[in-house]
Amino acid sequence: MTRILISALALTLTATAATAQAGPPTSQRTCGANRQLVMRDGAVVLDTSPQTYARFVKNGSECLVGQFPEPAWVPSSNNPQCFIGYRCKDGSDDF
Repeated sequence: MTRILISALALTLTATAATAQAGPPTSQRTCGANRQLVMRDGAVVLDTSPQTYARFVKNGSECLVGQFPEPAWVPSSNNPQCFIGYRCKDGSDDF
């Protein structure tokens, strides 16, 4: 069962990453268009610079167990600090 779950997760991540690589970087889309991608898909991998990709989520329900959502900003064509949603971080947000 674990092997099936891991295989399914790997296929999902591979498909998501391939889709993200085909699109333009966040700096070539408006802030609203970047945010809309995240809200529509729930979780999406986007390129934030020529060598940097990151996974962004619309809320904490898209994070794995043991992860918490952290606000995320990316450069966009009309805003250098566009709030796009969240990134999942390891650990607890309870300190």
